[in-house]
Amino acid sequence: MYRVSVSTEFVAQHFLTVPDPGPEGEVHSHHYGLDVACEGPELNEYGYLLDIDDLTRAVDGIEERYRDELLNDREEFAGLNPSVEHFARIVADRLAGDLSMPEVETVQVTLHEDDVAQVSYERAV
Repeated sequence: MYRVSVSTEFVAQHFLTVPDPGPEGEVHSHHYGLDVACEGPELNEYGYLLDIDDLTRAVDGIEERYRDELLNDREEFAGLNPSVEHFARIVADRLAGDLSMPEVETVQVTLHEDDVAQVSYERAV
């Protein structure tokens, strides 16, 4: 299995919407590290699983979409507690829809929330 990954970092804000969220119920920022890995068993005719520039552009688009934004205001978080778990799934779903690379079978998103926690979500493409 081949695996190609790229990373970026950005700051975004949110507030939790669970009962009794404590200070996390107020708008606050997190420094997110985003790692995206694509996997597949075969290479294309050029010896690539995917074009790294294409993956980098897709990940840059994620960074641009969420950098300095309040996650709670984004339509994809409507009705959801904007947890890092939901955030990882939302990013993976968006990337899976954006990537048109036939050799890629799965995409895995790992979000690092500050330097404290990390969450991964993997899905088929």
